[in-house]
Amino acid sequence: MKRGVSTLIKGKYTIDGAGVRLYRVFGGPSTVRLTDPFLLLDFFGSSDPNDYLAGFPWHPHRGIETVTLLYKGKVEHRDSEGNRGVIYPGQSQWMTAGSGIFHEEMPSPLENWEAAKYNQKPEDMYGLQLWINLPSYMKMTDPVYRDVRQIPKESYDFGTIQVLAGEYKGFEGPVKVKSPVDPSYFDVVLDGEIEIPVKNGYTVLAYVVDGDINTANVSVGKGTLIIFDREGDEVEISGKGRFILLSGRPLNEPVAWYGPIVMNTQEQILEALRDLRNGTFVRNKKPTFEEF
Repeated sequence: MKRGVSTLIKGKYTIDGAGVRLYRVFGGPSTVRLTDPFLLLDFFGSSDPNDYLAGFPWHPHRGIETVTLLYKGKVEHRDSEGNRGVIYPGQSQWMTAGSGIFHEEMPSPLENWEAAKYNQKPEDMYGLQLWINLPSYMKMTDPVYRDVRQIPKESYDFGTIQVLAGEYKGFEGPVKVKSPVDPSYFDVVLDGEIEIPVKNGYTVLAYVVDGDINTANVSVGKGTLIIFDREGDEVEISGKGRFILLSGRPLNEPVAWYGPIVMNTQEQILEALRDLRNGTFVRNKKPTFEEF
């Protein structure tokens, strides 16, 4: 059965980090029940370095996963234990913060030779960051960094699809997450019509990055999030544009949210804040690293 559209959400421009201008598609207590297990989605895009150079200096994460997908520019990352790396255009980082990561993420223009390599203007910055909730029993799991240097892409009659996580008709993404959320993350460039199988009861979202698409007799433009009905095993989307499709099993658990820390109870939030004050926030100082 094809899914209908439950809700459409338009994001809002905001300032986050030390002064980064971004477009918050969704995020916070007002949307968490609609998008469960997905907590937040930010789009950042500008050709003016003043919009992003201040970056996201040192900050903690606990109880969640963050997924950064970069189209243009670069983001330099380092954590409190001296681990560092760079995300370049067409790459992704899928980070399980789990019990605690203390890090910074600093967007910066490409060097001229890098811009030539990627056929981009040095100052362009363009990407997405998604936060995914972890179930209660995994909130304090060990941290993992997954650097995806090349996201697999397949061409079809409708256009192209890149699968970061999950599977599209036998085409599997590189990221395998050991979580009941069972997330799928597709990046689709569409010029035609696509039918995407989904699991009944899962939350399914589509964010229109560019262009105009149609689904279930609803026309949707750039910058809009589609929340599909929970019932049905397929979504059908047509048009010309680019969209991100997210799918995951809802957790239906209590959410206690304090900035970049998302737990189940207020007591756990207070514990995290005590850990920050005491210098004991990072429980596991040797996170796992995976590269694809």
